[in-house]
Amino acid sequence: MNTGSSATQRPYVTYRSLPELAGVCTMDRAIHANWSLEQSVARLKRLHYSLRRIHETLTEKITSQPIYELKTAFSYHAYLCAEQVDLIRRRVSEMREPPLGLDKDPEESLVVFFDEINGSDSTYELLLGIYELALPAVLEACERLKNDAHPLADAPTVRVARLIVFELQELVQFGKRALQCLADDSSTEDAEDWLEHLRIFLKVSGGIDGADERIEAERCKKRYPKEKAEYRREPRRDERFIDSFNAGVNPEVFLYDDRYSAQDKTLMMYYKRLRELDVPEMMASILVDLRHEESWGFHMEMSRQLWDEARHAMMGEVGFASIGIDWTKIPINFTWSRNLNLQLDARERHGVLFFIEQGLMPRTGKRYEWEVASESGDALSALFQDFDWADEVLHAQIGRRWYVPRYSDLKEALSYGDRCWSKVLSYWQDDLEQGRTEHWNWWPDLYEQACRIWGKTPDPETLVFAETYEGKRADLEEI
Repeated sequence: MNTGSSATQRPYVTYRSLPELAGVCTMDRAIHANWSLEQSVARLKRLHYSLRRIHETLTEKITSQPIYELKTAFSYHAYLCAEQVDLIRRRVSEMREPPLGLDKDPEESLVVFFDEINGSDSTYELLLGIYELALPAVLEACERLKNDAHPLADAPTVRVARLIVFELQELVQFGKRALQCLADDSSTEDAEDWLEHLRIFLKVSGGIDGADERIEAERCKKRYPKEKAEYRREPRRDERFIDSFNAGVNPEVFLYDDRYSAQDKTLMMYYKRLRELDVPEMMASILVDLRHEESWGFHMEMSRQLWDEARHAMMGEVGFASIGIDWTKIPINFTWSRNLNLQLDARERHGVLFFIEQGLMPRTGKRYEWEVASESGDALSALFQDFDWADEVLHAQIGRRWYVPRYSDLKEALSYGDRCWSKVLSYWQDDLEQGRTEHWNWWPDLYEQACRIWGKTPDPETLVFAETYEGKRADLEEI
């Protein structure tokens, strides 16, 4: 009886020396049976827990992280981690595991490891914890899983591990570069002490996958007890964002005014795209507040939408760069995310999001923006609006899958979202009186600069345009 414990007696011969076993491994490797389904599931569950915690931490930090490049990167990296979580969930469900038990916490030391990373208020500590320790440990565990799993019997798991490594190694590279860019004497001085503090919890756990040799250690004191952790829902922006309360210009009014040219409207659409940075700031709060109330499918799809919205903001950034305009000279308003996060609960915020997304579906919505961009002669704007339109169709579908079923029908779902949106107060006058902003009209300066670059004479009527946000929320078409 072959137990798989010894090598083949003679070289294995295939037809005309074709690679054996579909190329997944050699026969010598395949006859070894030192693996089990139980081991595979156990390691996958720990990887699942770890990636989900990284996803949750990155999502939670989006709103309060002031640095634009990190805010958008966290949106992207959280989404990529969510994709890997989804891969693992599907694989575990294939291995005789109903109920899956994927929501159970592993041993306490691994839980505390991620609690400590999540609890830090320091951007540098957060980056160290995620990109210097947690993600590299996940990749190491995946590499080990690829090597240890039976390459034929457990081929789907090997594929999952390979895909995780392929997708997430770029995150580690980003993190290392970010740490180099943000390092200073004060941050690097305590870095090794912080890393060693975290390493102890990881070593006690036997690593991410539990397969490392474990150490015994006295109970380590937590620096950031979980019970004291507080989610910061008020958006923060770095110092490049000037006058973020400014509501002196309403791009929607401008875009639908036939007096203005398509080229001029393209400039305003780049502003609109960049201003979408406030959508991930708001959506992150929905995911955090509903973390324990909604299924993984909800979080997976909403993470994709959140990343899309961050991507749209970067489209605006790229659009301004293509023209040669410094976006940091323009007030990028953030009061939409701020007001929703501070005035509404998670269900109400989701209602507003769905109501607005559905309002973009008629011909006067995203299709109109694409038509304007196409007419403008700006190929980049047309490209961006084409994909922005496609993304918004997807987002509307996500809302119909996860938001509408809570109500009796689509009409009731829309009505609730409309009521929630109507509850939001802008504090436009208060912001003015309290000195947060003067609501100055920044459009003429931007338009004149663009006209100089375009080599055209500014249109006098376009030049003086100024419409405030206050009182300008147009009624959306009935759906």
